[in-house]
Amino acid sequence: MIYTIYHKTEFDYESIVTFSHNIARLKPKNTRFQKLLSFSMQTEPTVYEESDFVDIFGNYNSHILIREAHKSLSLIGHSKVEIFPDSLATHIADVRSKSVTYAQAQEILSGFTCNDTSVKLFMPESEFIPKASKRIQEYALESFSPSRDLFEAAYEFMNRIYADFKFVSGFSDVMTPIEDIFDAKQGVCQDFTQFAIAALRSIGLPARYMSGYIETIPKEGEKKLFGVDASHAWFALYIPNAGWIGLDPTNNVIPTSQHILLGSGRDYNDISPLKGVVFSSGKSDLSIMVDVRREDSIFYS
Repeated sequence: MIYTIYHKTEFDYESIVTFSHNIARLKPKNTRFQKLLSFSMQTEPTVYEESDFVDIFGNYNSHILIREAHKSLSLIGHSKVEIFPDSLATHIADVRSKSVTYAQAQEILSGFTCNDTSVKLFMPESEFIPKASKRIQEYALESFSPSRDLFEAAYEFMNRIYADFKFVSGFSDVMTPIEDIFDAKQGVCQDFTQFAIAALRSIGLPARYMSGYIETIPKEGEKKLFGVDASHAWFALYIPNAGWIGLDPTNNVIPTSQHILLGSGRDYNDISPLKGVVFSSGKSDLSIMVDVRREDSIFYS
């Protein structure tokens, strides 16, 4: 199953920018379950200097230096990615069969083993996901009783977020506190993801932020319009002795054939598509356009 992805990120500045440093993350990563077949990136204005590197989380990063004066900055990523849903389905079944109880997970994670050391990075609070309150912890514990299978508990936890929270665009942004999202019980995919991660970490479980895309399918008889897709976010939980399992509370599914991973990290800040420093004054406006299509559909450039 092959997808072509168009991702445009554009900033319009109130005043002229004379100089800027940026980190772009528009190149999808290779994993056991997906393979990057091709990637290119267009930048306007012209890049003065560019260098690529892979960060600690395995994400592709491009450092971009622009010296040309500009009032807008546009980056367009063109990707082709092959997804292996059968391999992912096998992994999900394997994780489920090897899953331990919540109490067993706590005991294993309290020590240090070669298999589990790297996941410790995803247990403490992070820049965009601070320590959760007692009431968020209690919300999580409604699903995670000591003797309960961790896979089953996590699946129910995802179901509850889907049922309890309402998808409302415009209510929040990436900086909206987790407590506000919990109070209002509304937000968008990144809010539900960061809330879930905060709740899981509050009860001693490693969870990471997954950023990417999801294929949207138009209603029967309708033609899919270009650019109607969006970036998407979900979370992954680590089950000791079994591995990571992805969970999408926005759609109440375990990601398989329609999710394309761009990258992952502790929170949104680790995998934001574009961030940087500009020499300018005044405000800026951000716009994003995304299109995700299977290979048998037309890919616009």
